[in-house]
Amino acid sequence: MLPPAPRLPEARALIEMDRYFVLHAPRQTGKTTTLRTLASELTAEGDTAALMFSCERAKVAGDDVGWAEEMLLDSLRQAAARSGWPEELLPPDPWPQITPGSQFNEALSEWCRRSPRRVVLFMDEIDALQGNSLVSILSQLRDGHNARPDGEPFPASVVLCGMRDLREYKVASGGAPDRFNAASPFNIITDSLRLGDFTADQIAELYDQHTQATGQKFTKDAVDRVFELTQGQPWLVNALAHEITFKMGVTGTITTEQVEDAKERLIRARATHLDSLGGRLYEPRIKRVMEPIVAGGTHIDRYNTEDLSYARDLGLITQKPPPQVANPIYREVILRVLGDLTEQNVHADPHSFVLPDGRFDLPRLLKEFVVFWREHGEVLTQQEGYHEAACQIILMAFLHRLVNGGGYLDREYAAGTKRMDVYVRWPYSGPDGGRLMQREAMELKVWRPGAEDPKPGGLAQLDRYLDRLTLTTGVLVIFDRRPEAPPWKERGGFEQATTPSGRQVTVLRA
Repeated sequence: MLPPAPRLPEARALIEMDRYFVLHAPRQTGKTTTLRTLASELTAEGDTAALMFSCERAKVAGDDVGWAEEMLLDSLRQAAARSGWPEELLPPDPWPQITPGSQFNEALSEWCRRSPRRVVLFMDEIDALQGNSLVSILSQLRDGHNARPDGEPFPASVVLCGMRDLREYKVASGGAPDRFNAASPFNIITDSLRLGDFTADQIAELYDQHTQATGQKFTKDAVDRVFELTQGQPWLVNALAHEITFKMGVTGTITTEQVEDAKERLIRARATHLDSLGGRLYEPRIKRVMEPIVAGGTHIDRYNTEDLSYARDLGLITQKPPPQVANPIYREVILRVLGDLTEQNVHADPHSFVLPDGRFDLPRLLKEFVVFWREHGEVLTQQEGYHEAACQIILMAFLHRLVNGGGYLDREYAAGTKRMDVYVRWPYSGPDGGRLMQREAMELKVWRPGAEDPKPGGLAQLDRYLDRLTLTTGVLVIFDRRPEAPPWKERGGFEQATTPSGRQVTVLRA
């Protein structure tokens, strides 16, 4: 486990300044571990009683403010009891009885009145509070904070910890999202910190701890590949290593090939974290962000800043523009979840596409896709919830069904790019028994109503993609979404074309 404090150096400084602030990050990034460690360190120093407790139990209270207060205070007391603190630091038992809606404030005041140390409170899973309960608790924190200058006892610092950023709590409690709304319960909160993902060096440090404990090494290429696939998302970093060392039972040095296998196993198994990620895709707020990213042909509405912030807080997209999926594993999961309906309709045998020499028969796959597209395309595009990205999702599902039995698919897509890049890798044995890798590249474009034929631009984009992959040929697929497009039974023509640099490529018009 990496030392938590260096991942969040600003938190200690804000606590020492008696500030109230938000710490937010996606699930499974280390928030709870970081706060628990920080609370222990602060308490051990002797002048602070720092306690972390979870608000999750209060989720069922909904708008029942009194019930929510009781469950929060029960959770707080139980966390204090588990801490091993001396009697004089523990909160009062029983809590003072007062009208619901003021009980949380009064309980904290009474605890701080009795405590010989300054009290610091970490409220984990603050997202669990809903409706009037959320508004009430935050309002009570505001009132207690504002009474401190008059000598009223109250926690010196309070940290709200959850997935969402400051503006999300403001909106959830009925306030305006701007930072300086004086009527908001959040005007006391001076800052909002985000717990970042691991850097490449931190992944190497984490894996080196495994090496020191067991003697099992990761090659540098394997560590680099983990960073490339995960972009440092902590749950994914740990899950890949656990998959390799425990579930796959690898005992020797860990290589990039085993990292690739672990990635596929994680995605196929739809581990809890990845499954919950997929479950978000049809939420209206997430769909408004993800659909143009997957489609690649349109920009996200520039006024859609609240939805973008929400998707970033969940860890689905990158923190910096342009908006794109946060890491390659998430990219893969998203397309597989969205393409599940199509994949159920693909009945071709993947083994039949393997040539006698072990290579994959991509030309035959494309011809089979044309047959599938003519038969099912019209219905599937109408059924697909992500209508703007339906063509890309359907072809990706078809490819996944037939390639992923023995090869690998990498896909790149982002809002505003007007394309999706597809990279197929197929391992096979050469004549001498050595391991070889067949590599194929595809560019996906959509001809939308009112636009010009995307073929010239697509050939130039495919050229750049082939340059990057050092390949001499590739495939450009153009989906025609115009009202005047040919009838479905006539779609699927192939032609040869020359890219601006002189490469001979195949063009499929679907």
